[in-house]
Amino acid sequence: MKNTALPLAALALFVTAGAAQAQSNVTLYGRLDAGVSTTSNAGPSKDSVTQVSSGGMNTSRWGIIGSEDLGGGLKAVFNLEGGILVDTGAADGALFKRQANVGLEGAFGRVVLGRSFTTVYDFVLPYDPMAYAPFYSWATSGNATGPSKYGMTTAFDNLVKYSGKTGGFTYGASYGFGEQSSSTSDSAKLSTAVNYKSGPVSVLATYERINGNAIAGGARDKNTVLHLAAMYEDGLWKLQAAARDYKLDPAAANRADVRGTMYWGGVSYKTTPAITLTGVVYYQDVKNVAANLDADPVMYVARLRYALSKRTDLYVAGAYAKAKHGQLVSLSRDDAGFGDTQRGLIAGIQHRF
Repeated sequence: MKNTALPLAALALFVTAGAAQAQSNVTLYGRLDAGVSTTSNAGPSKDSVTQVSSGGMNTSRWGIIGSEDLGGGLKAVFNLEGGILVDTGAADGALFKRQANVGLEGAFGRVVLGRSFTTVYDFVLPYDPMAYAPFYSWATSGNATGPSKYGMTTAFDNLVKYSGKTGGFTYGASYGFGEQSSSTSDSAKLSTAVNYKSGPVSVLATYERINGNAIAGGARDKNTVLHLAAMYEDGLWKLQAAARDYKLDPAAANRADVRGTMYWGGVSYKTTPAITLTGVVYYQDVKNVAANLDADPVMYVARLRYALSKRTDLYVAGAYAKAKHGQLVSLSRDDAGFGDTQRGLIAGIQHRF
């Protein structure tokens, strides 16, 4: 009894304190997602691998979010969020690698400081039919075995982030300080987006610039990423299409630009209130490389999602990827492939709390 009395007393004190602060709220939330997957060409011997995988439809995570009503329509807000590897129980990176920020929200919009997903990441997410699924989406970046992943930056450290809404427009910007004594431009990061929605139609445009550190002469690497996207949704059908243009201008004159354009398009259909079918094609147009290195990978994805409840889903997803000229390709944006084709299948469960 002595071993449990202190924790129970602390919990009672916490609950009492929360009740006393009626204008504040703190919510513990999470998403646990795991499945059994099989993948071809998953090693140097080009054998298949079958395993329990964490994060089929979405990365598993847990977090704490809260706000305090300051009066006059103004609120203080915060968010802490970390990743979880459900297959092993280990943390997926640093404790609050996904989110660690605090700020204010009011009629002007929302401003937070700390670490957060970028504005581009937030705004592009609704336009990916797979919603950035680890199994299987190339919407944040291309396959892991390319010479470059040709992707967006998903999060900034040392960030100031703003989001707002006016009529059918939502918009935002994120700035990541480089925190370099050499120059405020060194390692600085900017992410902006604007979205317009009218009835069932939405359109999106984004801009991202990531700076490197200056070399002799003052030149620095400059990475520029642009998105254009459109979506139609009527309740049963959802049609989504997007294009991302990626360009890395190197500081060194003897290095070639790295360029590529990612296209994707997909359709989702609710056959019943509980069942959603999704099909997507992702295509990476690799540019400015030698012809024999022009992989131009493509990935085809199909998924069935069955809602057991508002918080629990079962799913089955399959994908096939291929590349030209014998270049390596992977279904994953994180795990390398070992052949010019790869097939994958996953069946899993996701619970949200």
